[in-house]
Amino acid sequence: MNGRGAGPLRRLVVLRHAKSAWPVGVPDHERPLAARGRRDAPAAGRALAEADCLPDLALCSTAVRATQTWEAVAAQWGTPPPVRLDPRVYAADAAELLDVVHEVPDGVRTLLLVGHNPGLEELVLDLAGDALDDALETVRTKFPTSAVAVLAWHGDTWSALAPGTALLTDLIVARGGKKG
Repeated sequence: MNGRGAGPLRRLVVLRHAKSAWPVGVPDHERPLAARGRRDAPAAGRALAEADCLPDLALCSTAVRATQTWEAVAAQWGTPPPVRLDPRVYAADAAELLDVVHEVPDGVRTLLLVGHNPGLEELVLDLAGDALDDALETVRTKFPTSAVAVLAWHGDTWSALAPGTALLTDLIVARGGKKG
């Protein structure tokens, strides 16, 4: 279908959390953002605003680095959308992430999913039947921290989103400037 099926245009915006720190003795779920992550996450929020790609709803992993990414991204917007922290997004594979997306209310046209690799990269590659420019090759090579993939598709319900039915319209790797 390549994003040209029946129903309204919908966008799934996939955001990998910003760069995290690795403090000794801190469990993986509790790892915070590193200094670079604290610079890059706001840049991702600004990039989404500039691309006119603000979500109606955000789904976010409960991991500290993901929630801190979400907070820094959303702080760049005048009125952030509602967010649902979902523990299923943490450590999920592509199929598990798609199950979570399938539950999104039909009134949501643009959904932001904030989570982790390798699941996010796998999800983008599974859903994208085609891409603009070389975005798919870029994702296959690397989906780095603070990367944003925008998948567009037509469908009446989120539960209709299936592998190969979306068009990867944009890939942004947000980087904030260094301080000092």
